[in-house]
Amino acid sequence: MNYITPELAKKILNSKGEIYLNLDLNKTNKKFKVIVNEDKAIFPSGEIEIKILKKIAKDNAVYLLDNNRLYKLAIADESGYYKLVPTIPPTIEINGIRMHRTKGINPYEDTLNKVNSINIKKGDVVLDTCMGLGYTAIEAYRRGAKVITIEKNKNVLELAKLNPYSEELFKGNIKVILGDAFDVLKSFVDNSFTAIIHDPPRFSLAGHLYSEEFYRELYRVLKPGGRLFHYVGNPGKKYRGKDLQKGVMERLRKVGFKEVKKVEKALGVVAKKL
Repeated sequence: MNYITPELAKKILNSKGEIYLNLDLNKTNKKFKVIVNEDKAIFPSGEIEIKILKKIAKDNAVYLLDNNRLYKLAIADESGYYKLVPTIPPTIEINGIRMHRTKGINPYEDTLNKVNSINIKKGDVVLDTCMGLGYTAIEAYRRGAKVITIEKNKNVLELAKLNPYSEELFKGNIKVILGDAFDVLKSFVDNSFTAIIHDPPRFSLAGHLYSEEFYRELYRVLKPGGRLFHYVGNPGKKYRGKDLQKGVMERLRKVGFKEVKKVEKALGVVAKKL
């Protein structure tokens, strides 16, 4: 399988004869020969017409060439439009909203800020409430944690399966559950996790994941001494006249969390169950 981005398409269009390129979204340092002539480019996984490459060069998306068939890594249905965006590593965009921070930071750095905020380490049992492309779950697993991750949307799950940076999710060591975290949490017994990373969509898309009822469930399934990171978004900004971060902190305290603090670098809040 070869992954084609607008940047790669432009390089190919500006070349003649042959060019060596990375074709796995820079996941490795491997480079492969691409032969370019007047009407097509020949890749290890197939051919793409020059006129198609010109369209790819103008499209902020990721394309997959597999067995001489070209796919745009995007899904549209009644729930919206989902696509991989060619940041490195990729992020996912849902109805034009990116699921990772990408201004002045890449999705992997964004992930590290979240995981580092509660010091995930070997022996932890981690719940990742909103999987997305799975970078948080993968990083926690790499640090020696046992990880369960939840993803509500089947389209997001399908795009994760096509993203080379998400492949560790599907090797059997991380448990992936398809469902709404609001409902799935009710199936866990008390004191199940030593750490929770809660990285929900913005409030306007998933307000129930910011509710006192949901926070009470987070508290219930977290072990005494356990740590919570909750991504909130831009600190100091208000949503419809309300300070969202302040409200989050108040509700976390109300259900029992202690040592509730802002983490500016990760644009979130940390808390403990004592």
